[in-house]
Amino acid sequence: MIRINQIKQSLDSTSDDLLLSCAKKLHIDKNIIKNIRIVKKSIDSRKKDNIFFVYCVDVETQINEDDILKNIGTSNEIFKTEIKQYVLPENKRKSNYRPIIAGFGPAGFFAGLTLARSGLKPIILERGSDVDKRTKDVETFWKTKNLNEKSNVQFGEGGAGTFSDGKLNTGIKDPFCHHVLNEFALHGAPEEICYSAKPHIGTDKLKEVVKNIRKEIISLGGEIIFDAKLTDIIVFNGVVQGVTYEKDGHCSDLETDTLVLCIGHSARDTVRMLYSHGVEMMQKPFSVGARIEHPREMIDKAQYGKFAGHPALGAADYKMACHPLHGRGAYTFCMCPGGTVVAAASEKGGVVVNGMSEYNRDAENSNSALLVGINPEDYPDESPLSGFKLQRDIEEKAFFFGGEDYSAPCQLVGDFLQNTPSQKIGSVNPSCPTGVNPTDLRKVLPKKVTDTLAGALHQMNNKLHGFSMPDAVLTGAETRSSSPVRILRDDLYQTNIRGLFPAGEGAGYAGGIVSAAVDGIRCAHAVLEDER
Repeated sequence: MIRINQIKQSLDSTSDDLLLSCAKKLHIDKNIIKNIRIVKKSIDSRKKDNIFFVYCVDVETQINEDDILKNIGTSNEIFKTEIKQYVLPENKRKSNYRPIIAGFGPAGFFAGLTLARSGLKPIILERGSDVDKRTKDVETFWKTKNLNEKSNVQFGEGGAGTFSDGKLNTGIKDPFCHHVLNEFALHGAPEEICYSAKPHIGTDKLKEVVKNIRKEIISLGGEIIFDAKLTDIIVFNGVVQGVTYEKDGHCSDLETDTLVLCIGHSARDTVRMLYSHGVEMMQKPFSVGARIEHPREMIDKAQYGKFAGHPALGAADYKMACHPLHGRGAYTFCMCPGGTVVAAASEKGGVVVNGMSEYNRDAENSNSALLVGINPEDYPDESPLSGFKLQRDIEEKAFFFGGEDYSAPCQLVGDFLQNTPSQKIGSVNPSCPTGVNPTDLRKVLPKKVTDTLAGALHQMNNKLHGFSMPDAVLTGAETRSSSPVRILRDDLYQTNIRGLFPAGEGAGYAGGIVSAAVDGIRCAHAVLEDER
C-alpha cells in the first residue's frame, strides 16, 4: 500500500475527485488504482474564507508500487506502508476459574470481548441495568426528578459514555486505538469513525453498538449479570479467591482467582470497599467546572464563517485551553456540538451535569465542559478517598442552589463576569432536562475555580468570538470528568492483592471511551499472560 498525506479537497468534492487527486499525486492514470482506503479525514478551517477537507489515504495499485515511488522521488507526504492487524495473544492461563469483570462500560466490554474470544467465558457483573431499561430509568429521572441510584447516567450497560456524545477522539497514542474503532464499526457504529479526525458515534447509535457487543460476548459463552453490584472481594493470603455481589436484595458469592475492575469513575462505594481491604491507591488530580451553552448557529458561524450550515460540515466543535494570569489552567472538554446538557446524578442529594449529542448533532445549542484542574493539595485531607469528599461537597451545594429538586444551578456568563447572581434566563434556552435555577455559581464551585473561569472566559473569547456572550449559560456542576483516585497496579496490571486487575477510568488509567477501551484490552491481555 502507498500512503498519501495532505490531499486537499473542497467541501463539495466527491469520491471520484479524491480518486483523481490520488492519481495525480502518484503520477499515474486513475484506472491503475485498485482500491483507496481513507485513513484520516479532517477539516482545515483556519481561514474562514477557504475551508476544505484534508485526507490521508492508503492506495492499492495494479502495478508495482516500488516503481511508482521511484518515479515520484523522495516525499514526506507519500511513502509505502503496511496495515497492521490486531492479533489476539496466546492464552497462557492454567486456571480453571472463569474470570470476573466488574463493570460493563468501555473498559469492561472490551476486556470481556477479548477474554471471550480467547475462550475464557468471562462473567460480567454490572451494577446498573441493561441499556434499554437504563434509558427508561434515565428518562424517568429527567421527567419526574425521581433518581434511581442503581440505574442512571453513570451506572448501567455502556457506562457513563452511553449518555454523552459517544466521542471517540483521544489524546493517547496507542496501536490498539484503531482496533477499538474497528470493533465499534463492526458492531454497528458509522464506518467514518475509523477515519474521522474527530470521530463520534452519538448517544442514539451507541446504545445499539453496546447491545451488539453484549450479544457477541454471550454467543462466545460469556455471561452478563445486570443489576448486580459488586459488594465485596474474598481474599486469602493476599490473593483473590472470589467476589460477593448483590442482586434483587440478595447476596451471592462467585469463586474466582481473577477480577478485572472496570468500575467507572463514579463507583465511590466500590472504591471504599477495596480500600478497606488494603488495596493500595493514591490521590489523583481531576477537574471541576460547569457546562457552557451557546446557540449552535453562533458556534457554527464563529468556526466556519460563510460556510456555516454546509451539509458536508455539520455542527462545529471547538477545543481550547488557556492559563489566566494568577489563575490555574482552564480548558474545554467533551464538547457536544448540537447537543444538550444532561442531568447526570448518581447519588441522592447531589447535582451533576454532563453533555450529550445524538449522531446528527442537530439540537438548538452546543455545549462543552469548561473545567479547571484540582490538585491533591486542594483536597480536605490526605486520605486517598479525599477527592470524593470534595466532589460530593460541590455536588451537594449544586443540589441546594439548584432548588433541592435536581434542577441544576445556572448563571448567565454576563452575570458571572460581573459577579452578579442571575435572576432569569436570556436568549439562550438552557437544555438541561431537569430544568435550571438561575443563581450564583460562585456559591457552588471553589473560589480558585470560579476566579480561573472568569479569566478563561475572556481569553477564550479572543480565540472564539462570542464565547463569552452575556446570555451564554453556565450550568453546574461538572465534577465527574475523571476519577480523583488511582488504584495502583504493577507491570503485570495487578494490585498488591494478586488477581485484581484495575482498568479504565475508575481505576485512574483512562480519560474517555477509547482510552478506557484500550486499557480494558491491555488488562485482558495481562489476564491471558497470567500463568497461574
